[in-house]
Formats: sequence, structure tokens, C-alpha cells
Amino acid sequence: MKAVVAGGTGFLGRLLCEIFAEDGHEVIVLSRALPPGQSAHEAGTGVPGITRVGWQPDGQIGDWARHIDGADAVINLAGESIAAKRWTPEQKTRLRESRLLATRSLAGAILAAPSAPRVFISGSAIGYYGFTTDDRIFTESAPAASDFLAALCAEWEQEAQRAARPETRVVLLRTGIALERDGGALAKMLLPFRLFAGGPIGSGRQYMSWIHRLDWLELVRWAIVTPGVSGPINATAPAPVTNAEFSRALGRALGRPSWLPAPAFALRLMLGEMADALVLGGQRVVPKRALELGFEFRCPEIDRAFRAIFEA
Repeated sequence: MKAVVAGGTGFLGRLLCEIFAEDGHEVIVLSRALPPGQSAHEAGTGVPGITRVGWQPDGQIGDWARHIDGADAVINLAGESIAAKRWTPEQKTRLRESRLLATRSLAGAILAAPSAPRVFISGSAIGYYGFTTDDRIFTESAPAASDFLAALCAEWEQEAQRAARPETRVVLLRTGIALERDGGALAKMLLPFRLFAGGPIGSGRQYMSWIHRLDWLELVRWAIVTPGVSGPINATAPAPVTNAEFSRALGRALGRPSWLPAPAFALRLMLGEMADALVLGGQRVVPKRALELGFEFRCPEIDRAFRAIFEA
């Protein structure tokens, strides 16, 4: 298999590319660190089979697009980190453009390819459903909310859908909180718990829809080889938990207390609008489509996920 990956150096993309290469597949990682069109074999990973190719994700098709022709799968994980900086108007523009323009470039390259890929897996997020403090359950059929992040996800998915053609399935991967101790949200949570200062955030009633990183990786591989998978897929474990339940489970896994709450007002002072969207609000999302189509999660419950993470 030949896979082209945009955003292949992050917490999820890096390991996905390494696993593909270790399985003997050809992996092309589109990288802004190289001049557009220039190629370089991946250095320092110890994994042969990964080639970096420079690109400029500006909404246009460049010389890099020749690598799309004949690829079996194109995977789009490109986009600036949602939680990297406070959401100023300028940062919102960067968040939006980094996703929409990259996806527009990839969709255009797929449509122009003489030999189109069988599947285009484009990243999205469960922010599509908005952020609440109630216990409504969201499946893939739920409509988009109207806040900033939901509107961004909806636009992002619309750009990806442009790539659909008879020979190319488009999968919209709405990812929740991916868990592993070497990165992502969990890595940021560990320090306060290890210092005996961990606990729920705000009321603790908001739901956290999470997925073990291994299940996320397997879900992507499953989506590539399963012809019936298309459209939105919730990349979340079947058993979302409240923030308070998550904190208690993490405390148990680490042998630490989990009673010291982080007050909502302090988080709003530090994070601004992002506080309500990412940490004080949540959503109860379930992977209805993946379960219906036969995907089996290795870590469907939070305690099992933490055992896999901390006892490995």
C-alpha cells in the first residue's frame, strides 16, 4: 500500500506513519519543513519506507500532488493545534486557514489525479457537536452546533467532501481526546496528579469522549481496508465518562488522590473562550457507525485504557 499523510509528525500522525512503514507500506509524509516538491528520506526514526515531501498547503495544487496519483490512501491530519494558544481573532484565523486550505489542496489533488486513491481519510473533531454540560448522547447523525469550533469542523468536512468521486471514499474522522502518556491531553494532566494536586475541572459533570491512541490507530487502518466505511465516523471509545469519573480513574491508575478541583473562573481567566470550549464543556459522543460496521475496541472502558497505558 502507498499512503500519503499530511500532518504526519504530530502525536497521532507520527506513530501512524511508523506503523505503516513497519508493516512494509510506502509512506509519503507531506511536510512544510521542506521546499515544495523536494523529497527527503526520514532520518532518525530507524524505520525505512518513510519519505518526506515538501508542500505548501495554500489551497492550491503543487508539484507535491504527483504523489497523490496512484496512492491507495490519503490521510489528512494537518492543522495548527487547537489548544496551543489563546483564541485571539488572529489565532482563530490561523486555526481555520491551516485546516481549510490544507484540505482544499488535498481534495483538489485527488480530483486531478489520473489514478485516484481508494480512500481519503480527513481529520475532524467531536467539537463538531458543540460543548455542553448535559448528558445528551451524540452519534454521527447529530447536526453541527453553531460555536466557533463546531462551525470550523463543519467547514473542514465540507472541504474534504469535495474529494468524493466514484473510486474514492471520503471518511470524516471526528476524533475525541486521544490518550497516551507520551503526548496529547493526558501528558498535560499527569503532573498535577503526580504532585497530589489532581482533580476534576470545574463542575466535573461535563462529559469527556476519549479514545486510547492504539484504538485510534487501528480505527484508521480499519477505515482504509473496509469498503463500507465512508462519511463521518466518531473516533471515540464506546463509554464516555464525566470529567469527575475520568479524574477518579486517573487517580486510581496513578495511586493518587483526585479530589482537588480546578475552579472554572481561574480557567476562564487563563484561557478565555477556549476554557468553556475545551475544558469546562464537553460532549457525550459514541462511535455508533464504527460499532455497527464491526469495529472492535481493545480499550472500550476508561479503567482498561489506563491499565494499558500505565502497566505496559
